[in-house]
Amino acid sequence: MIQLQNITKSFGDLLLYKDLSLSISEGQRIGLIARNGAGKSTLLNIIAGREGVDSGNVVFRNGISVGYLQQEPFFDDHQTVLEAIYHTDSELMRTVASYERAVASGQASSITEWSLQMDAVDGWSVEHRIQTILSQLHIFDLEQRIGTLSGGQRKRLALAQVLIDAHDVVLMDEPTNHLDLSMSEWLEDYLLNNGKTLFMVTHDRYFLDRICTDIYELDDMSLYCYQGNYEKYLLRREERITRFNNEVDKARNLFRRELEWMRRMPQARGTKAKYRKDAFEETKEKAFQRRHESVLSIQQEKQRLGTKIFEMKDVSKKFGEKKILERFSYTFSRYEKLGIVGDNGVGKTTFLELLTGSLVPDSGFIDVGASVRFGYYRQQGMSFDGQMKVIDAVRSVAEVVTLEGGRVVTASQMLTRFLFPPSTQQSYIYKLSGGERRRLYLLTILMQHPNFLILDEPTNDLDIVTLNVLENYLEEFSGCLIVVSHDRYFMDKVVDHLMVLEGDGQVRFFAGNYTEYRNEMELLKEKKREERSLISSSSSTSSSRPVREKSSKLTYKERQEYEQLGKDIEELENRKKSLEEQLSRGTLSVEELTSLSTCYGACNDELEEKSLRWFELSERA
Repeated sequence: MIQLQNITKSFGDLLLYKDLSLSISEGQRIGLIARNGAGKSTLLNIIAGREGVDSGNVVFRNGISVGYLQQEPFFDDHQTVLEAIYHTDSELMRTVASYERAVASGQASSITEWSLQMDAVDGWSVEHRIQTILSQLHIFDLEQRIGTLSGGQRKRLALAQVLIDAHDVVLMDEPTNHLDLSMSEWLEDYLLNNGKTLFMVTHDRYFLDRICTDIYELDDMSLYCYQGNYEKYLLRREERITRFNNEVDKARNLFRRELEWMRRMPQARGTKAKYRKDAFEETKEKAFQRRHESVLSIQQEKQRLGTKIFEMKDVSKKFGEKKILERFSYTFSRYEKLGIVGDNGVGKTTFLELLTGSLVPDSGFIDVGASVRFGYYRQQGMSFDGQMKVIDAVRSVAEVVTLEGGRVVTASQMLTRFLFPPSTQQSYIYKLSGGERRRLYLLTILMQHPNFLILDEPTNDLDIVTLNVLENYLEEFSGCLIVVSHDRYFMDKVVDHLMVLEGDGQVRFFAGNYTEYRNEMELLKEKKREERSLISSSSSTSSSRPVREKSSKLTYKERQEYEQLGKDIEELENRKKSLEEQLSRGTLSVEELTSLSTCYGACNDELEEKSLRWFELSERA
């Protein structure tokens, strides 16, 4: 479907790729892996036609359409969400958009008119798919101006836009950023069942493992292609590196023997066989090959944490009618590794702001121990001055840093440990990639030697190599750790229990990692489905039993009940229809949607119950 032929791309003195070639075939779901700064996003921009190349060609199969989810999507701030979603020139999509506007306006005549148009173009299946995507990504207010959306809302809107448009190939740059855990799982299932051809950059290793048919790795300006998911990639990459090292070792042994031969009888060197001299030069080149694999090093001086750490007592916090916490009490212990999970909007970041004192609770108190030294890695990152040099940004935090064992290193040496070579240290921050800026921000946090570390979405934009090192560091971290992250692999590796924010101020704890929590939730759901199935089966059986002869006629009370049930059922059906119309409008807030969904379920249950009773009495009426 797409071929890149001998692509070369550089930015000034920085060469990203030289004669790079790759192909994307129909049905492939490719994950691209590389270090921060290696040019992953640039490669996506080249394929999407938003970035030029120094040389080479990008060739598309005739007639294919390509959708692109950018890492930082661009929208017209004056547009509404509805206008952004239905931006296409397709007649079908224009009809669906007009129907949605009619529903939002509530004008019956307009709804009827556009409903007929929807029938004519068979727009109902498309409308249902769109509503499913929007509701799963928690996009409800279609009349909201894009300029009022947060960064996370804009990313989810861009994702919805790409999924709604029926593109042949979809390019995705960090698709799971700003998605909560349930959204990420839904997206996995949607992409697997949809059959789209995908080429994506993501650090989410569970996502790569479930979705990908192939992994492409950019390493030292070379592209390596591996068939299979992320787990198979790890095995085959290790085999490739082992093979490379063995070949270099053999070449070095051969080089030593050939060097000895070349040095013998110097007077006869001119008569030596030319083919053997050529082979010697090839062997020499191979023997001195090196893999440029710098390793990120995270070390710090351990900070003592006292016996009194952190206590929250009867803490409450709400914004308007929205409760975040209600009389919440908890005492953090030494060496605690706590993960916080919950849907978007339930208040995970607000909880962290309360911990660090950035927000004040409405009631209750928070008592912080004297020895606590916070390190707070915020989701939005640090506001670096783009015109500042990398080395100056680090020196503004500390000129020197004390490592474990009392060894002192300079700011420049710390940057080198964090994979910023001297040439990059003298560059301006605006030239760094998104992942490099995140890595720089992480360095400035850890340089302050925290013993109470709070990480809010730390995995966004970091490459997998950096994540592996960070995970190993956190596993050995001797202080208190609190993590909010949508990265399931990261959560499983670094936390040992969870705090689940369930909304409306409700909090519960789970002893285990995220995968264990999800497995338990699935078991509970399955149990409830089985219980509902048994109840339904029991009701069906009881309604089909023959009526006893002595009860063949309705009593006076039963006759009254029968007549009243007819009226109740009619009212419940009208109410159910009204609730369905409200739920399908797409203009509800999260709270309104939750409330109406609960009402709809209760209404449906009551309708089923009364209908069964009505049928039972009608047999004898």
